[in-house]
Amino acid sequence: MKFEFLVTLDAILRQGSFAAAAEEVGLTASAVSLQVKRLEEYLGRPLFDRSGRTAKPTPLARELCENVRSALAAVETARSRQTVSVSGRAVLGTIRSIQSTMVPIVLRQIAERHPALNVRVIQGDSTELLNQLKAGELDGAVVIRPASGGSSRLEWRDLERQPFVFVAPPDAQGAPADLLKQYDWLQFDTSLTSGRVAASYLHRLSPTTRPRFELESIEAVLAMVSSGLGVSVVPQLTRRLTNPHPVRQIALGRNAPSRQISFVCRGADAGNRRVEALRDALARSYSSELDG
Repeated sequence: MKFEFLVTLDAILRQGSFAAAAEEVGLTASAVSLQVKRLEEYLGRPLFDRSGRTAKPTPLARELCENVRSALAAVETARSRQTVSVSGRAVLGTIRSIQSTMVPIVLRQIAERHPALNVRVIQGDSTELLNQLKAGELDGAVVIRPASGGSSRLEWRDLERQPFVFVAPPDAQGAPADLLKQYDWLQFDTSLTSGRVAASYLHRLSPTTRPRFELESIEAVLAMVSSGLGVSVVPQLTRRLTNPHPVRQIALGRNAPSRQISFVCRGADAGNRRVEALRDALARSYSSELDG
């Protein structure tokens, strides 16, 4: 039985639902359900009455939480003491599109808060990074979360949902369908998930259009678009990307495709201080960017 199962159970009782607890502890709803199931198997008794439309905690669940809350609070107090430093080395994998935008902000956070922690950052696509994480080659990774929610054996922390946008030269006028008749289509790398999403959207918008060039980075796409050489569809842009390469961004509406940027680590490492330092720095960095 793992300590975090009790943390999850406590969150369910305080929040009133599995879904709300999942949001608090940074897990998927299915992962929360699995932890409860494992805890019930360990105890040999149910913790929730599932006979109605909603699961209700049993007296055993309430008694268990009342007895462990003081212990949980003591552990969290001990972990949050400022005298505890995080040191050593961590390896963080990230998708290419955040290397020049979010990674510098994250590393600044780590340098300020954990000066004794050394971080190696490597680049890859989401599939590569997840395989490296499972193989123990990474401590954590920033990836595009699968539409299915991702493996419940991993710990996920959602950072930002990015809708895709249509991009055109700064002085271009008209709707996307019209602009595709005026400019070449510049395709973002279709070996990547985001590139395939963009290609699928543009195919629906203009089935007969074929790409003139295919480029391996969003920065390269933007440089071409900004120079008037074509149009494209890419994930929503930040000022750090558009400052050097100004473009016209056009929202794709309510049915726009999107991607979920998430931090992921192995379940067994969720409480590791180095992994927590990475996760917290990422969460703070994305929060400050969204607020700004």
